[in-house]
Amino acid sequence: MAQRALWKGQLRLSLVSIPVELYAAHDSSARVSFRQIHKPSGKRVHYDKTVAGVGPVKADDIVKGYEVNGDYILLDPDEIDAIKLETKKTLELVQFVGACEIPPLYFDKPYYLVPTDDLAEDAYRVVRDALRATEKVGLGQMTMRGKEYLVAIKPCGDGLLLETLYYADELRDSEPMFSDIKDTKADDELLDLATALIKKKTAPFDAENFTDHYAEALKDLIEAKKKNRKTQRVSADEEERPAGDNVVDLMAALKQSLGRGDKKAAVKKKPAAKSPSKSKERKAS
Repeated sequence: MAQRALWKGQLRLSLVSIPVELYAAHDSSARVSFRQIHKPSGKRVHYDKTVAGVGPVKADDIVKGYEVNGDYILLDPDEIDAIKLETKKTLELVQFVGACEIPPLYFDKPYYLVPTDDLAEDAYRVVRDALRATEKVGLGQMTMRGKEYLVAIKPCGDGLLLETLYYADELRDSEPMFSDIKDTKADDELLDLATALIKKKTAPFDAENFTDHYAEALKDLIEAKKKNRKTQRVSADEEERPAGDNVVDLMAALKQSLGRGDKKAAVKKKPAAKSPSKSKERKAS
């Protein structure tokens, strides 16, 4: 199945506009993921939206609240939608910086930026090669899913890599974290040893040299469990997901819980009191 573009628009450099598409660079499916299962019943555990003292609630009755001094300022979905930025279709490169000037902690998520067709490739290659020749990174802002992102664009193999960046106010100040570290010079002999060790282990970066040992062991465990006939299994085919965005309708749940008891109560008029033994027999039947 072909990967779906997350964003489509124009990459603009001055008067030049290049039709491009954005794709996720990381594969979230590569990691092992689990479902939470209720062991006694073998059913999936779902998370319902509930309110203390009220129980399950409807999605239409939920609004966003911002906490201020112990109170919540309520915002309706329409109010939030009104200030959302329209999905602009242009990503303009407004500044260029040295490839190593941006501190690593600013980088958030990587994406592949590719030309939409053959006609766009020529201009696309010019921008890619110009960035590579000057050892620069292009900066700009783009709007996606109603949010504005600060992004950096750099050459990556035969194409361009777009990385979203954190804004300055989204990062915590490092000074309080490091303030207790004494500003003293390291021991010269120990420093020489550490420097020599670093030089000895220096090599070109290759991600293939590193393995997620926990993930590999987890996959081996799952494979072994699959082959073992004694492994406990539950069927996923019988799962029933609550309707209405995972919110349980309280009235429907009560009616379903009562079941046939409602029908029997409607047929009989003023049933006589039953002895404990007869009551048990009726329940058993």
